[in-house]
Formats: sequence, C-alpha cells, structure tokens
Amino acid sequence: MITVVGLRSYPVKGCAGVEHVAVDVGLMGLAHDRAFLVVGPGGVGRTQRRDPRLAVVRPEVVGEKLVLWAPGFGEVSAVVDTEGPRQDVTMFGDPYRGIDQGDEVAGWLTEVLQAPSRLVRVPPEHHRVIEGPTSGVSGFADSAAVHLLSLASYRQLCERIGGAAVPLDRFRPNIVVDGLPAHGEDDLRHCAIGPVRLGFTRLAVRCAVVQVDQTAGTRAGPEPLRTLAGYRRAKTGVTFGTKLSVITGGPIALGDELVPHQV
Repeated sequence: MITVVGLRSYPVKGCAGVEHVAVDVGLMGLAHDRAFLVVGPGGVGRTQRRDPRLAVVRPEVVGEKLVLWAPGFGEVSAVVDTEGPRQDVTMFGDPYRGIDQGDEVAGWLTEVLQAPSRLVRVPPEHHRVIEGPTSGVSGFADSAAVHLLSLASYRQLCERIGGAAVPLDRFRPNIVVDGLPAHGEDDLRHCAIGPVRLGFTRLAVRCAVVQVDQTAGTRAGPEPLRTLAGYRRAKTGVTFGTKLSVITGGPIALGDELVPHQV
C-alpha cells in the first residue's frame, strides 16, 4: 500500500512551507500553493536561487488574510487583494500578471530580504498551462502544480550521502508518499488519492535551491546536488521526484492511499 505521509503547501513562492493534516487540491495544486510571488525591481520574481533568505519567511493564509512571519522581524498581515490593478511580472523570463498586495507587506519584505521587494498574487483569470504527457495549469510553481516525492527515494539519497544527510524540506515537495520503491515515482503516469486524480507531466529537475538551509535561509552546499549528480543525471538535468498535473481536484489527507492506475 502506498500511503500519503506528508502534505505541504508553499503559499509564497520560495518562502517556507505550511504542513497540513488535510488539504483541498484544485487544478493549480494544493490550496494557495505558489499563489503569491515576491518580486524585485521591474517585477522580476525572486526565488531561493538568488534570494535564499526567502526561506525564513513563514506564510499562512487564514481566511481572506495572508500572514507573514520571520525571526527578528515579527509578523505582518494583509487582506488578500484579488481585484486590484494587474501589473506585469516575470518569472524565469516569462511574462505574467500579478496583483500587488500593498505597501505594508512590501516594506516588511524589503527589510527581511534587505532588497527592494513587493508581493503579488495570481489574478483570478491566471491560466498558465504546463505542457507534458498530462498537461495542466499552475500558479507560480516552477512547472506542474504538484511535486510528489517517495520517502524511499529520500532515504536512498541519505544513505548515499552518509553522515549528516540533508533534511527532507530541502526538496520542497507537496506530497510525500511511503510504500513506493526508491524512484518509483518516476514511473507514475496516472494516480489517484481519494477523489483527486493526477497525471505525470515531467520529472523534477533539481537546482541550487536544494543546497539552501531552509531554516537559516543560507546556502549550505554542495550536498545533496553533488551526490544526486552522480546517479540521477538525465538529459534534462539532475532529477529527483516527479511533477504532476491535477486532472480532478478534491480533498486529501495524511494516511490516504495513493493508487496508481491506467487511463
């Protein structure tokens, strides 16, 4: 039996995750996942690749309010704006639109990150299609809406690294499952978790983000990228985990069974 043992969403791209016992899944992934993006001058999206301090910012969506907290800076909150003026933003050079979430949040983020920053949210009409064997839509995620990782894959990596292996949170998965063999997630083409139906879009290509200490918000390399590069290198890059698109949404919870199936 393949069981869901971890659920985590990341409301603000690049910031800390929120753990869930149960969560709703929509076409753009777990509720609020990567719905917000921190941008710098010119609307250029910030990620941990260049701004590892994003990791210390802990977001939470409470009703219609977004709350951000960081050590030494306290918290700031704002009512989420989904109707304000749209502005141009870019992520990895691609153009999108976002709704600015106000000066108070922007000033707070600028202090925490020590760089001019503002926060935007995907507008209701956001429709970013990620192509693959199963295509789907996503918010400000790197690619497909759901990142799934097998616990066995992580354990095998830790064995290969040896010593003080890296924490699981370095990989920022949405769903962690137990019961698949190591890298068995690579072969998932369609699967179900309760009412939720997911389809394979692409393997998760890893970058320097996995070298960021998610507690301290600092680069801590060279692991795990060095070890992964020794046995997980593909044409697309170093892969670890899989990216899935949502075919049918619904609620999921820890302990739910993941059922691979054919379509």
